[in-house]
Amino acid sequence: MPKMKTHKSSAKRFKVSSSGIIIRSKAYKSHILTKKTAKRKRNLRKGTTVSSAEVKKVKVLLPYS
Repeated sequence: MPKMKTHKSSAKRFKVSSSGIIIRSKAYKSHILTKKTAKRKRNLRKGTTVSSAEVKKVKVLLPYS
C-alpha cells in the first residue's frame, strides 16, 4: 500500500505537541492592528489548542504527526 500524503497547507498551520495536542495560531493578527489594544495583540501571539470537535478532521490531514 502506498504512503499517505500529508496535507501541506495544514502542516504549515498546525503543530502537534509531544503529548499529542494539536496547536494552532490565532486569527485577527494580520491587518487593521491600529485599533486593537496592545494587550489584545499580545494575546493573539500565543498559540491555542484546536477544539475537540475539529481534532479528528485535522488528524486525517496530518497522518504522520
